[in-house]
Amino acid sequence: MNLDQVMAALAAKGSEATKKLLVKHGAQEPFFGVKIADLKPLHKTLKGNQAIALQLYATGNADAQYLAGMIADGAKMTPAQLTTWAETANWTMISGFTVAWVASEHPDGFALAAKWIDSKKEPVAVAGWKTLGALAAIVPDDALPVKKFSALLARVAKTISAEPDDVRLAMNGFIIAVGTYVAPLGDQAIATAQKIGRVEADMGDTACKIPEAESYIMKCRRGAPIAPKRKTVRC
Repeated sequence: MNLDQVMAALAAKGSEATKKLLVKHGAQEPFFGVKIADLKPLHKTLKGNQAIALQLYATGNADAQYLAGMIADGAKMTPAQLTTWAETANWTMISGFTVAWVASEHPDGFALAAKWIDSKKEPVAVAGWKTLGALAAIVPDDALPVKKFSALLARVAKTISAEPDDVRLAMNGFIIAVGTYVAPLGDQAIATAQKIGRVEADMGDTACKIPEAESYIMKCRRGAPIAPKRKTVRC
């Protein structure tokens, strides 16, 4: 399939009902309103097609960008391409999922994320924190910069209350990821969660609830001292 064919397939799968739902969650035009389940067949067909992934993201269409994250190999992208994806994302589903997925697969993922979290642009900062959380979930502890992750937990505890809503949510997710998957920092993540308490943010006209970090970490560990690493954070 070429780009035009993929875009036509996405348009055919879109619906006004899904568009209305996604708008409530912050989606911005252009997008068709395609359910993630309906992206799966295209993902299966296009997986690993790096050229199409880059073309899809460049359209600026949110459905195409989400699909791009499903099929791209982040390890094959350049730091400049990853930064462009982070800089041009205009919705947290893209910055916090699509961008984080691919950035976490790149050897420079941590370095990029560490820069992004300092950005004044909310989507870029969100991409940074979500990438860090993804790294915590998939990278073996002995390959993680554990001391730097520890310092980042301390930063979250100190600064989260002053951050915009979407960045606070991403920081909360970072605490959860570290507490769930990084054994040397499990206790510190729990202590951080206890210190900040429940994170508040405007979730708009949705039924979404913000997970309370400490209880969510314990739930994810399923009674174990720490949860096993994941093979991928893609969904």
